[in-house]
Amino acid sequence: MAAGPGIEPNGTKGTPPSKAGMWPDSSRVAVGARSGFDLWPVFVARILEWLRAEAGPGRLLPWIPVAFGSGIALYFAADREPVAMVVVPVAAMACAAAFSLRRSRSFAIALLIAALLAGFATATLRTVYVSHPVLLYRSIGMLKGFVETHEERERTDRFVLRVVSSEGSRGVSELKRVRLSVRKGTAPAVGSFVELKARLQPPLRPLRPGSYDFGRDMYFQGIGASGFVLGAIKTRPPPQGGGWLLRYSALMQDMRDAVDARIRTVLSGDGRSIATALLTGRRDAITTPVNDAMFISGLGHVLSISGYHMAVVAGVVFFAVRALLALSPALAARYAIKKWAAGAALAAALFYLLLSGAEVATQRSFYMTAFVLIAVMVDRRAITFRTLALAAMLVLMIAPEAVVHPSFQMSFAATLGLVALAQIGMPQLFSGSDKSVNRIAAWGGRELMLLTVASLVAGLATTPYAAFHFHRITPYGVLANLAAMPVVSALVMPAGIMGVLAIPFGLDAIFWELMGIGIDWMITVTQWVAALPGAIGRVTAFGVGPLIMTTIGIVLLGLLRTPLRWSGAGIIAVGVVWAGLTPQPDILISADGSSVGVRTKTGQLRVMRISADAFLLREWLAGDADGRAVTDTSVTEGVSCDEAGCVVQDSGGHFVALARTPEALADDCTQAAVVVTAHQSPADCAALVIDRETLKRRGAMTLIRTQDGYSIAANQPRGVDRPWSPAMRDDQDSDGGETLRTKRTPPKPPVDVTPSDVDLQAED
Repeated sequence: MAAGPGIEPNGTKGTPPSKAGMWPDSSRVAVGARSGFDLWPVFVARILEWLRAEAGPGRLLPWIPVAFGSGIALYFAADREPVAMVVVPVAAMACAAAFSLRRSRSFAIALLIAALLAGFATATLRTVYVSHPVLLYRSIGMLKGFVETHEERERTDRFVLRVVSSEGSRGVSELKRVRLSVRKGTAPAVGSFVELKARLQPPLRPLRPGSYDFGRDMYFQGIGASGFVLGAIKTRPPPQGGGWLLRYSALMQDMRDAVDARIRTVLSGDGRSIATALLTGRRDAITTPVNDAMFISGLGHVLSISGYHMAVVAGVVFFAVRALLALSPALAARYAIKKWAAGAALAAALFYLLLSGAEVATQRSFYMTAFVLIAVMVDRRAITFRTLALAAMLVLMIAPEAVVHPSFQMSFAATLGLVALAQIGMPQLFSGSDKSVNRIAAWGGRELMLLTVASLVAGLATTPYAAFHFHRITPYGVLANLAAMPVVSALVMPAGIMGVLAIPFGLDAIFWELMGIGIDWMITVTQWVAALPGAIGRVTAFGVGPLIMTTIGIVLLGLLRTPLRWSGAGIIAVGVVWAGLTPQPDILISADGSSVGVRTKTGQLRVMRISADAFLLREWLAGDADGRAVTDTSVTEGVSCDEAGCVVQDSGGHFVALARTPEALADDCTQAAVVVTAHQSPADCAALVIDRETLKRRGAMTLIRTQDGYSIAANQPRGVDRPWSPAMRDDQDSDGGETLRTKRTPPKPPVDVTPSDVDLQAED
């Protein structure tokens, strides 16, 4: 019987018969072969299986500080200051909800949401706690107060004054703490009560949109203004006691000064400065060439007291105390001398924390070291992700503003990479039975390989943050660390510890000499590596988006255990490509309008300047991946200046003008495409004008030329008002959006532009 429609030849219902050769016979399909649609459910099932494994017991704790820190980052991304009376109850309710769901499948999600909101609320409360006035205008004031801190710099000294009384105009009388610079060697002692006259200025805002906010950093330090002392500093009897905190600061400063004074008797120059930096945290006296060489070579982390230094201090004390106790068989047999040694190492680490000034990186290092030593004392595993998570939570709860600081970001990224290496990579590194590997390990190759891998992992983990904040990477970082760090670990730091311990006995000189030998070797290595071809890995400035993307990738690579971790590598790749595609501005304008950088046909910046702000120019050139020095004459090549102002051609052949006088605006408005001036602009100006009022409301700016005019980015976008960056209350900016359009097409300028003799002397 013939088969009808929808009936197979064997009489069963199925698909209609097909033409010969169109479809393969299902009976001949190989067993196990799957179509793409059949593989998709298997793929989804495998992903869900991995996700369930990642949410298993013990896997959730490391993600809590990640969510907590994300909430803090979200707080700093807000345009307006959150209302604490709303934020805190919402976070409390989220935490209560997560606790009530602790036995349900949604507990993990609820807990992470609660941690995020708790981080947001913690940052909000921290801002309320440190709230203080911020100076908005440049002023001169008479100040009386207590000296809280003192630090040496290469050319000047700097101290923080807690203001007791003040006289001055425009907000000076409201200031609580100020940071002042004085001539080198003239700073008053910590704890003294002084009277002085100072020229004050508002905290430094970002030098270009998206760059580091120095004013925010100063705000959370309680500093409302900076400046320099005018005239003599007079010491006066204090009207009241400075409090226990000031007495503690004075005591610790006296100890740092005493250590530095003993080092000075043996060492000098950069050797003395680096030795002092390693022991007391005071690293500002290091000369610029050596400091730059340290960071170019990848050894800059040695100057910032962090996990490495804390581990060496604790390790030296631990093994020394344990070895001494082991000399007594009775003690070794009856008591847990290992735990006693851990207690002594913990006390030494605490003293080192206080002596070095307790910066964020040092705090994180102490917490990590403390958790490790406490784990030894209670017979628990020491180096784990839980240890890192607890250290991160402590730092973020005490100082949530640390999450936007490069020190915190680089420190935890490096530590995450090293902990992941210790728990995941190191156990498998020498687990094989390869005889050649075992032979290499027997000859000391294991330690060399571990140091190489650790340096590589830590360097790669910190690269995105160094590129974002400092616009550079260290291509030869592993080479420099391999050559210098064994000497620092085995000679410099142990000698420094013994030197501090020997000071009361007057036997410290030999240890400073040993320390100096190791430091000289380190300086030699840094200068050699910094001089290698391609040692300076310059990176153009990019936005926070690529940094967030690479951070997500690093966290996934470090915390995940299943093959899902490799998704982090793909996310990092996306972040790197995103950073590389970031367009560079055509025009940069300083916050006060005194400096304008213009990208010319050569692709490089040409700078018009009224004031010699060397720091600003260095930052602009660094963000442009430009290796020229601020004194390079090519920086002003093609710039034409006179008493009325400056003019330069942009890459499109149009004029950009910097008007020094109001009279110059008449010509500039008719000839230039963009005019920057610190004066009030005329209403009928045909050019795009960035004038005094715009600069006052928007701060530093960058402009990118578009078909419709210029796309503008400002330090102070419309609607943004934060305590450390308050908006002007009389904001009447008329640009109304992110694109400013020129009123007419500017004429092509002539090509005979003469060079300028702009003053390029670096400021002191």
